Amino acid sequence: MKLKTQFVPFHTGEEYLLVPVGGADFAGLVRGNETLGVLLELLKNGTDEAEMVRTIRSRYDVHEETAVRDVKKLLSELRSIGALDE
Repeated sequence: MKLKTQFVPFHTGEEYLLVPVGGADFAGLVRGNETLGVLLELLKNGTDEAEMVRTIRSRYDVHEETAVRDVKKLLSELRSIGALDE
């Protein structure tokens, strides 16, 4: 899966954003912390859920259940705004 080209990840220096551009049906911002930035970078280049969980677990001290839950929640939110190309 991959981020659609109508959605661009952006880092303000304080937070990470996913910004809809040209032709996106979503008119808002997705805001988050460094973890969001890591996951958006993976999605920008193409990834799968398992790789996202592995990356979060290797970078942060979290249990697998927490990483799985957080990745699933993010993917659900991104699907709901039409940001994923699957």
